[in-house]
Amino acid sequence: MTAVGFERNAVEHPTWTARTLAVLGDSTSVGLGDPLPGGGWRGVGPLLGAALGAAVRNVSAPGARLADVRGTQLPEVLNTQPDAAILIAGMNDTLRSDFDPSAMRADLTHTVNSLHAAGTVVVLVRYHDHGKVFRMPESLRRALRDRIDRLNAVIDAVSAETGAPYLNLDTLPGAYQTTTWSVDRLHPSELGHRMLAKGFAEILAHKGCAIPTPVSLTCEGGLQAGPLAHVAWLIIKGIPWLWRRGQDLVPYAISIMLQARRDRLNPQTAPSAADLLTPETPDLKTT
Repeated sequence: MTAVGFERNAVEHPTWTARTLAVLGDSTSVGLGDPLPGGGWRGVGPLLGAALGAAVRNVSAPGARLADVRGTQLPEVLNTQPDAAILIAGMNDTLRSDFDPSAMRADLTHTVNSLHAAGTVVVLVRYHDHGKVFRMPESLRRALRDRIDRLNAVIDAVSAETGAPYLNLDTLPGAYQTTTWSVDRLHPSELGHRMLAKGFAEILAHKGCAIPTPVSLTCEGGLQAGPLAHVAWLIIKGIPWLWRRGQDLVPYAISIMLQARRDRLNPQTAPSAADLLTPETPDLKTT
């Protein structure tokens, strides 16, 4: 695998054109982190759409989970039969106490297969370690890292089953540089959104899609946040967010610490790859 989730075999001559692009997912798909001077968000969707010369249909929503993508967003785009689609979702699932990899896999598989049946080329994302860019207590970082591993196992399985390629954020060059992330360290900055758009465009080009205007990594047109914005976000958004999500993750973080201690005492109890796709046991969940 390369940074964009496939072995690079250049396609010399494009075989199709994406005239319509569907954007599904959560707040990253919405464009959070790449504000416009006049208000609102730009982000990966419009940047990729401009590179493709495609009309963009963005049905994403902040806080969306994979079940929301399947139940709400998918029906909105199926009737338009988009030529290409990007799907960025799953992280909100990792932050909830009812985290269920089996259900997530079913939702993502259904979504991808439905889009494929409509003639759409779908590109997914595989996630990075958020703990490397967003500072948090070690127990929470380990709990989130475990959840992301399970989410990535779902994405690996769906990609293998459906043939949908993915953009691998963990190995994307520059993914762990601070300039790639916005003030909240949760969403890409303008540069980060441009990197996403460029990565998606490379994957689509590998699939034979024409890219009339390659994505530039030169930031322009967005609203840049100053030092005061960093402090304001930490007070107004960052600390409350960590508190809310911590309430969901703390019980699981405790279970992770206990499991790690058991694994050190008995290495044979360490989870297998198949275990990553199974739901957590009920006693580790909150209600």
